[in-house]
This record gives sequence, C-alpha cells and structure tokens, in this order.
Amino acid sequence: MSTHDFDLFVIGGGSGGVRASRIAAGYGAKVAVAEEHRLGGTCVIRGCVPKKLMMYASQFGMALEDSKGFGWGVPEASHEWQSLIRAKDIEVARLERVYEELLGKAGVEAIKGRATIVGAHEVRVNDVSFTASHILVATGATPDVPEIPGAELMVTSSDVLAMQHAPERVAIVGGGYIACEFAGIFKGLGSKVWMVHRGLKLLRGFDEQVREHIGSELAANDIQMRLANTIVGVERKHNAYLLFLGSGEILEVDQVMAATGRRPNSGSLGLERVGVHVDARGAIPVDSFSRTSCEHIYAVGDVTNRLNLTPVAIHEGQAFADTVFGGMPRRADHEGIPLAVFSQPQVAAVGLTEEQACAIHGRVRVYSSVFRPMRAALSGRNERVLVKLIAEATTERILGAHIVAPDAAEIIQGIAIALKAGATKADFDATLGVHPSVAEEFVTLRNARYSTSRQS
Repeated sequence: MSTHDFDLFVIGGGSGGVRASRIAAGYGAKVAVAEEHRLGGTCVIRGCVPKKLMMYASQFGMALEDSKGFGWGVPEASHEWQSLIRAKDIEVARLERVYEELLGKAGVEAIKGRATIVGAHEVRVNDVSFTASHILVATGATPDVPEIPGAELMVTSSDVLAMQHAPERVAIVGGGYIACEFAGIFKGLGSKVWMVHRGLKLLRGFDEQVREHIGSELAANDIQMRLANTIVGVERKHNAYLLFLGSGEILEVDQVMAATGRRPNSGSLGLERVGVHVDARGAIPVDSFSRTSCEHIYAVGDVTNRLNLTPVAIHEGQAFADTVFGGMPRRADHEGIPLAVFSQPQVAAVGLTEEQACAIHGRVRVYSSVFRPMRAALSGRNERVLVKLIAEATTERILGAHIVAPDAAEIIQGIAIALKAGATKADFDATLGVHPSVAEEFVTLRNARYSTSRQS
C-alpha cells in the first residue's frame, strides 16, 4: 500500500493530463490534477476549439459571396466580432465544465493552482504540499514572441481569442500552422491581412509541393505575402502600429500578431531539484514510455516537444497510464499520425512527404493532381485543389498522402486508416470513388512520376 497522498499527481489539466488521470483512476489509482488556469488546456481554452469556431465564422462571408454565382440575391452583410467572441466563450465554458465532470466521475481530485516539484515525491500547490508515487508533467506550451524592439506591442493567438474588436489591418508574423489559420480567419472576417515570414515557403516540414500550393492559394485569396523577409521592430503610431521589415518596407496596421511558434511550459516547475533534464528549448526529453531522466517522473504532450498535437497528447497520456497503472506496457506510437492545418483552404497529410520518402526509400512513385473543384465552377472563385499520393517504387505501398482543399481534414482521416493498414496503390485503384467529390481523386490518380533522393 502506498505511503504517499496520491499514486499519481498530474501537473496540468489539458488533454494529455486529463486523459492520463482518468485512465489511471480507472485502474484504481488515487489521482490528483493541478491546473493553474482552466481545465481543458490549450486545445479547449485557447487553441483548437475556439480557433476552429472562429474559422467557421470566417467562412460564412465567403459562402455568401460565392452564393451569388448559384443564383442567390444576397444583401450586403456585416459581422459583429463581439457577438462571435461571446458565443465562443460560452461554448468554451461549457467544455470546461465537461472536463470538470469527467474528472469528478473518474474520482480524480482537481486542485486549482500552480504546482511545483519540491522533492523527489513531493509537489506543492498554493503552499500546500502533497506526496505522490508518480508525477506526470503535462503543462503544454505557450506562444513565443520574437525578440525584437517593440515585441511587447505584438499579440499572440491567445490574445486574439479574447480581443473585443477585429482589426481592419493585421500583420501576421510567421508561416506555420497558427499563422496560416489566423490569416484565413482575419481575412474571412473582413480584415486586410499581411503574412510576414522569414522562409521562402509556408508550413516548414510539409511536402514541398504542398507548401508551394498553399502559398499560391492564400495569395489568390488576397492575403498579402511578404516571404523571405525578417522583422526588425514594432512601433506605436497614434492608434496604429508600424512593423519594420528587413527589406526596408514599413507596414502600417492596426494589430501585429506573433505566430512564430510555441515554447514548452517547463520553467519554474522545480524540475532541476529532482534531476529532470530540460533541453535548450525548454522541452523535457523522455523515452518511448514518456519517462524523464527521473525514474518516477513522466511527461506527455507539448511540454516534451515531440509532435505537438492534441490527439498525440491524449495518446501519450493513455499509453503512460496503461504502462504504469494498467500493467500493459505501451510505447507512444508517433508513426502515421494524420495532420491538418485549418487554413482556408485546409492542408492535411498523413505519412511521409515526397522528400522524406526519397531520403528513406531512395526511389518512389508520385501521383498528384491539381484541379479546379466543382463548387468553384459557378462561384467564379480562383481556387485550385491539390491531391497527392507517394508510393514505394517496388511494392507500391502508399507512404504518404497529401491534400490542399476545403474540408481536407475530414478527407484525410479515412486515408489515414488505409495507410495504417498498409494499403497499396492497387488497393486505392480498386476502390470506387464517391462522385462527384474531391475525395474521389485519391482513387482515380493514374499518372505517376518517379522521384529519387538525388532529384529532390
């Protein structure tokens, strides 16, 4: 029988921490979760959920505009930002209560406050100490801001979700998930948008053809691109801001948003007191069982900086609980995870990029198609879809699938199952398509080209 207050003490009440605590409690462990802000963490409170609600809101204006090509007579519409924020806040609060109820039903004790590790098996919250046989760090990550003069004048994604007024002009600094997603949100809700990114292409790490395509699509939607450009500083000018670029250009805008990545929330946790290693970025290195350099302390989710996605954090939390409390050792599996960027259009992928496939397999067959989707035929919108499959050259096993299209995230989920099952190009060819649809293109791709590591 444990001599500690808890069998498991979880620091962080986000997706990974809540899943781990519920599963561990289901195995009979006595569990506590400490959260200093709100239960639900990044995804529910200031990430995936509110961001996607705002994405939905931003699409209605485009839909109204497109509807004219289908015969609708639409009067001039207007959007009330404050109403959207109120509705979003109500839904987020509802989900927070759901998380509270889930923990309560599982018998997990939720503690409000910032937790720090003060001893080998000791955690302190609000000046109260608790002991635990195992400690799980699931504190997530926080938006990073460039170190430039005037950086304090920039807002982050967390700030945008609480803003009471939409900016007429906004410059978004960055070229990753968050930058692409908020560019579409702001543009759809009526703002003039600039994207400033130091790279030549957006979405580093994605397939190169995908990166080129999404950049072209965003530019076609009148988002002003300033690629291969650095930022020098930000200054206030009356009620506006000046963003100074390395090229010498000065953008005058109503808001400057930093979307240049996130850093793990590992500072001031007391990890150094118990010998838990942290890398230069602040991430906690762990093994495949999510164990840190301290035997009884584990970490899951964005604080480990492995693959920073909500389903990954949930999977890691469950694998940890199964291993430590369920007697079923499970390594976290990071292979074949589908990805989606809720830009407009969306980007989704599963498996290897063409470049990765060539590096690993040497020679692959690439099938791709770029075409105008049916709904653009009458709307008149300048819109192009990209669908792409990458197959191993000899066995034709599908190594990667990529799509840039409206609702791409919905499509890639089914494709991910096929790749997890080891599907080949012949399996795709033998499957009948749903016609007419964008998704059917995955089973009608015929023309291939060879690609090798030398060519890529």
